[in-house]
Amino acid sequence: MDVNSMNGKMEVNGTDDLKKPLLQHVNGAAIDIPQQINDGGDKFRTVKFKIREIKCASCAASIESVLLNLNGVKSAMVSPLEGQAAVKYVPELVTAKQIKETIEEAGFPVDDFPEQDIAVCRLRIKGMMCTSCSESVECALQMVDGVKKAVVGVALEEAKVHFDPNVTDTDRIIEAIEDAGFGADLINSGNDFNKVHLKLEGIKSQEDVTFIQTFLESAQGVNHVEMDLAENKVTVSYDPDLTGPRSIIQYIDGASHGPSIYRASLYAPPRQRETERLQETRMYRNQFLLSCLFSVPVFLFSMVLPMVPTYGSWLDYKIHNMLTVGMLLRWILCTPVQFVVGRRFYVGSYHALRRKSANMDVLVALGTNVAYIYSVYIAIKALTSDTFEGQDFFETSAMLISFILLGKYLEVIAKGKTSDALAKLTELAPDTAHLLTLDGEGNVLSEMEISTQLIQRNDIIKVLPGEKVPVDGIVIDGQSHVNESMITGEAKPISKRPGDKVIGGTMNENGCLLVKATHVGSETALSQIVQLVEAAQLARAPVQKLADQISKFFVPTVSLLFPSNILLSVVVAAFITWLGWFIPGVFGLYPKHWIPKVMDEFELALQFGISVLVVACPCALGLATPTAVMVATGKGASQGVLIKGGNALEKAHKVKTVIFDKTGTLTIGKPEVVSAVLFSHFSMEEFCDMATAAEANSEHPIAKAVVKHARKLRQKFGSHTEQVTEAKDFEVHTGAGVSGKVGDKTVLVGNKRLMRTFHVPVESAVEDYISENEQLARTCVLVAIEGKVAGAFAVTDPVKPEAQVVVSFLRSMGISSIMVTGDNWATATAIAKEAGIEKLKGMTVAMVGDGINDSPALVAADVGMAIGADLSRKTISRIRLNYVWALGYNILAMPIAAGILYPFSGIRLPPWLAGACMAASSLSVVCSSLLLQSYKKPLHIKAPQRPIH
Repeated sequence: MDVNSMNGKMEVNGTDDLKKPLLQHVNGAAIDIPQQINDGGDKFRTVKFKIREIKCASCAASIESVLLNLNGVKSAMVSPLEGQAAVKYVPELVTAKQIKETIEEAGFPVDDFPEQDIAVCRLRIKGMMCTSCSESVECALQMVDGVKKAVVGVALEEAKVHFDPNVTDTDRIIEAIEDAGFGADLINSGNDFNKVHLKLEGIKSQEDVTFIQTFLESAQGVNHVEMDLAENKVTVSYDPDLTGPRSIIQYIDGASHGPSIYRASLYAPPRQRETERLQETRMYRNQFLLSCLFSVPVFLFSMVLPMVPTYGSWLDYKIHNMLTVGMLLRWILCTPVQFVVGRRFYVGSYHALRRKSANMDVLVALGTNVAYIYSVYIAIKALTSDTFEGQDFFETSAMLISFILLGKYLEVIAKGKTSDALAKLTELAPDTAHLLTLDGEGNVLSEMEISTQLIQRNDIIKVLPGEKVPVDGIVIDGQSHVNESMITGEAKPISKRPGDKVIGGTMNENGCLLVKATHVGSETALSQIVQLVEAAQLARAPVQKLADQISKFFVPTVSLLFPSNILLSVVVAAFITWLGWFIPGVFGLYPKHWIPKVMDEFELALQFGISVLVVACPCALGLATPTAVMVATGKGASQGVLIKGGNALEKAHKVKTVIFDKTGTLTIGKPEVVSAVLFSHFSMEEFCDMATAAEANSEHPIAKAVVKHARKLRQKFGSHTEQVTEAKDFEVHTGAGVSGKVGDKTVLVGNKRLMRTFHVPVESAVEDYISENEQLARTCVLVAIEGKVAGAFAVTDPVKPEAQVVVSFLRSMGISSIMVTGDNWATATAIAKEAGIEKLKGMTVAMVGDGINDSPALVAADVGMAIGADLSRKTISRIRLNYVWALGYNILAMPIAAGILYPFSGIRLPPWLAGACMAASSLSVVCSSLLLQSYKKPLHIKAPQRPIH
């Protein structure tokens, strides 16, 4: 979708490619906060910018080579896919401008070059209830000197801020948010990704705390130390190039201060988001229950018991003058709801009005206060008059607050489920790993099982068969096959030998590997994936503009006066509604019998005004898009699809043509023998024995397919007891095949090139067999015994059983399919025909690939995707449905709240019911988005059983 799977996103395990700042603007640039590295006193800085005209990996390598020749450049990484460079340098020796000029002199223009330092931080925002709140936070952040860009996500309740660290810092940014009336906690900053949380023992006094903190701050590679005095815990931020969690623990364990001996152990703090969500849920639940404790009796005394005279007549007993028992009880019970439970609305209103804006808190506080104050006026007048009769609205105030709290409680519960899929991603990495200690000659001195969180860069980790690789690294010993489908989408396990890279979270299948850790903690591919998805959830989709446009026409007349503040428009609309009923009532422009007996024209108009004020709040509009995007990106990630934000998600549903890579995407990616034939006097049993013996030592996938099939044939035509002679003088001929001695016979297994090399004649019958199979997209493996072709195997990469159905399904969606491959024309034609793909040209396309080899095409396509289904269409459809939910209540309820049906049917919408509609609107939107969690791939095809030939 610009939906790149990890294959298109990053060359995994490059030196610095996994250290990009999270939430970096896709077209922008960033410079990390300068950090003091304890390495000879040098101060390093990393600059990142865009480079044009990078056409291939060779161009990227050329740029890196030129940069590394500059004095003062420590490292350089250029991504050919994104045209982005990251250069780590010493400012005292070389400047960012010189780096730019060097690249341009090499023939590559530099775009978006930063003029100042840019740092990035992520913040958790508390107290946001609607898009008006998020806009207020954004405005407050953008007013801070040094802040270059700020984006706030109301559904994720997070903000990403790009700022100049020379002008401001995270403390000032948090202060600005708090001044705007919201809470804020720092999640992380650009140089604060690597942390370790430790539990300390031996701490007995404040002196011990000060000593440990000072001791750690002086350690090499430690950037920041944060002590928790109450729990004797410490959080240490560190540079993984210089130290790691295990070294920090050893450092603390080796420290002593007088008689004190300290011990440190790994501590896994509860996930902050889950903890905060639990606290928020508990808070809303408690407030709602407290509100119900008073609101339910108010409702009974005002709405139920008066309709049952047998049980409610005592409520009409007059205490003094016209003040009744029921009115006094309602006043007493409503007051704590209004001022104790409802205090949060007053606080929110104060902060909103102080910044000259209005949010939902303002509407709730205004509506409930109007109802409460007018009711108090009625009660006081009844107390002081022996003839006055009036209707109080205490139940409106109490029940409105209760319904809004119920809606927020249910909404928080629902929103907590939107990130479930993302949480599952973090569980892919194993909990423990086998750490080895080697001597100078590579011999194992010791082995111990440690927590994965304690792995440090350059550690040697043993990965047993059937275990997950704990971190990104390089194989230094052993051979195996690793299933990397979660990262690359490649279904076929990848062969791993010394020097190959492995990725954390992938599955080691059949061999033991020794892996040297290169990327740990937040630098691993898995961590980067999680960060990418989190960033995507925060990004705004273009379809969000639709919500903004809808909001502008929500109250058509008044929004012309206040186009920048829809909530202020709502307030004015409510006031106009009140006037529209009150003034005609005073002048007798509508019949008096329209006014209920217990009311006058002022009270009737007031109820209509309060109802409009409450029901017209477009809070749910702000949740329609971000909640759906949040659920979709998390769900996509759990199914192996990375969606780079709402923009990519929205683009994907517009695609009309899809390009498929052949190998591993349309085909299984695993060779399989489909037929075997004899061309000599050898029996099938002897032929299979010779082929098996010659190919047994080969690691090539085709060789394994031949061995597997030969053994099945031997069991079919001969003895079930396997008697395979070991091949001697075994030799691999790269790109051709293998040779060896089986018993006293020379055996060759390979292609025609191998036969020509050893001067083995290929007769016409063999040529015909090869030609026939090539037309069927098959590869022929010839077996020669003693200088003559004895037989052959036909090997193919089978088309996936679901490929034809997928192409057919896409066609039903109006999407054309195209295949690209590096195979010969005959093979390509055969595979395309089997998959049901026709030739097309001149179309806007999406590229579907399965591995890093497809990355250039994925980037060049209008939209790149990696094995996605129709999730994009489902999401956009869900967003549009969310708008229906968001606006349905308001569009239907607002005219009713304003009294449009009252003259004809006597139907009106009481304020407390209007509050229930507003709460139900937001809840419906969130629950609608959550239905995306049940999304399943549209095709579930079982592979057909293939006969053994």
